[in-house]
Amino acid sequence: MEYVVVMDSCGELTEQMKADERIIRAPLTMQVDEFHFVDDDTFDQADFLKKVAQSPNCPKSACPSPDYYKEAFAKSSDHAYAVTLTAELSGSYNSAMLAKDLLQEERPEMKIHVFNSRSASIGETLITRKIQELEAAGMSFEAIVETVEAYIDTQKTYFVLENLETLRKNGRLSNIKAFLASALKIKPVMGATPEGTIFQLDQARGINKALVKMVEYVAEQVENPGERVLAVSHCNCPERGAMVRDAILEKVKVKDAILLDTAGISSMYANDGGVIVVL
Repeated sequence: MEYVVVMDSCGELTEQMKADERIIRAPLTMQVDEFHFVDDDTFDQADFLKKVAQSPNCPKSACPSPDYYKEAFAKSSDHAYAVTLTAELSGSYNSAMLAKDLLQEERPEMKIHVFNSRSASIGETLITRKIQELEAAGMSFEAIVETVEAYIDTQKTYFVLENLETLRKNGRLSNIKAFLASALKIKPVMGATPEGTIFQLDQARGINKALVKMVEYVAEQVENPGERVLAVSHCNCPERGAMVRDAILEKVKVKDAILLDTAGISSMYANDGGVIVVL
């Protein structure tokens, strides 16, 4: 293969990506108490969510090893890309960078670029899709890197969670705040900074009101929507995901829209009922 794109498993695969042997998934692993999960085709979302809900402990995750990335990069005869979840939340980016350095010591002519998505989930999907489009158009490796990095700069990520327990368990939300949010049914509307960290945009009482606010933020902040692809991922709530997608499409006209169920790592963070939007 002339090129490969190695996307860590926090990103979701479209059916078209699954059929393309040049798109390689680098699985992260998860642990809930004594139970271990690999974020690949064997991942059972329902079982994972059940065990997370039953456990008083925070689920843990581990990024793909440098060896895995290196072997995946080496499947290309000329050049390779990696797309990882934000370096602010995972070691996946650093693991891919180490693999890049190790392989280029053996094959100095090999061109490799690691994209820090500064997002997660469906944000990685859009970046991988952009690389595919530019490769199909015959663009050079250097031009693709420049174009995709500029594209990442314009991406905006939003999400609303039904369940705040994972954020509470991993220390991103205080016990008091989580309790009040649960008792009062307050749902935060979250976003990602340009650096890839998460922050609270707004809040609302009840999931539906929070989703409406998120839709409003998306519509207000998008630039050049006719040139963009709307991506929505949901954790075990396809009707809710479709509702959010359709509500956004009523407000803005985009080039295309995709809707996918969350992969394992995305399911860990989004938890049952969460919805993520990237545009």
